[in-house]
Amino acid sequence: MLGPAVRRWLTGAVVAVVLAAVAGVIATWPADVPSASTASVGSEVVHARVVSTAMNTCSGGQAEDLLPDGTMPATVACPDAEVRVDGGGTQTVRVPVAVFHGGLEAGDRVTLTRYPADVAGAETYVWQDFDRRLPLVVVSAVFVLLTVLVGRRRGAAALAGLVLGGLATAYYVLPALLAQEDAVVVGLSAATAVMAVVIYLTHGVSTRTTVAFLGTVAGLAVTAVAAVAAVDANHLRGLDDETSTTVTVLTGAVDLRGVVLAGTLVAALGILNDVTITQAAAVWEVRAADPAAGFRTLFTAGMRVGRDHLASTVYTVTFAYAGAALPSLLLIRLYGQPLGQLVSTSALAEEVVRTAVGGIALAVTVPTTTALAAALVSRAGAPAGDHEQGRG
Repeated sequence: MLGPAVRRWLTGAVVAVVLAAVAGVIATWPADVPSASTASVGSEVVHARVVSTAMNTCSGGQAEDLLPDGTMPATVACPDAEVRVDGGGTQTVRVPVAVFHGGLEAGDRVTLTRYPADVAGAETYVWQDFDRRLPLVVVSAVFVLLTVLVGRRRGAAALAGLVLGGLATAYYVLPALLAQEDAVVVGLSAATAVMAVVIYLTHGVSTRTTVAFLGTVAGLAVTAVAAVAAVDANHLRGLDDETSTTVTVLTGAVDLRGVVLAGTLVAALGILNDVTITQAAAVWEVRAADPAAGFRTLFTAGMRVGRDHLASTVYTVTFAYAGAALPSLLLIRLYGQPLGQLVSTSALAEEVVRTAVGGIALAVTVPTTTALAAALVSRAGAPAGDHEQGRG
């Protein structure tokens, strides 16, 4: 068992970190959040069902009609869909060509934006997207059911943590970013506060969990420093993304650099927690198997696991980011840009920075967490003082 002094030190460290996170949340709590309501007065989203589709031909001449070779076509394809609006009549709306060719059939549920009547007295309906509410509910329900059936208490706790993280993002992180609060403080405070609840709720209160939590916080701090340096050095401002540009236009004042920084911190949280939990567990398991193991043995054995985990996590994260960037990769490939120019574009540079920053944080977090776990376990008089408690 660990001595009272060590336990007090661990408790004090956790309390200090949590209080700092709460103070950060309070200091950056948004008082006035910009709104885009003036840009869409009177419009509303409505749901409809497709009755039929048709491909028509329209005159070209718009900027979006420009072909890759620079020529402007005289005519372009312009598909339409006849839809029956829920609670209303039938309307004809213009559909994006890609959506039409991707598969739009009679019976499909879609969402439209309805604009109020103009001076001529006619309402306007504009295509928005497919109505995915039902399939999303179904796949989410299957996910929740299987997670609880397989993970049991821990699965349910992980789902509760997921809900908590979503609420924190919706009601604190996003409003704070819109209010232009310091993105690093917002990201660190939110991630630390949420992790403090989630990690203990999921893995139980134990020294092993505390080691993982403190290791995750250390990793987040490294991520913040590396992210600020990398984002500023590469002049990443999030301006290459259409959604980000729209946010800037609608609000007029959002610091998109802050959005990139906060996104990098949030993205790092999950992989850091996974690694720290594994490293702490590895050290505890080694001590349980070899009660006489000292710091050096525990650290060396833990790092053998850590190196494998680090390597697999790095390429897992890289592939995940590459998958997210595939549309940008396809577009750039079509333009035939050289590799060096391709990687330096804003869209890909952000993914490269996220991957590199995540790798830097992992490379620091793995030995740090392993060393802390080995130091604590080697001081315990009995094998893995709260080994069973950590299994939770």
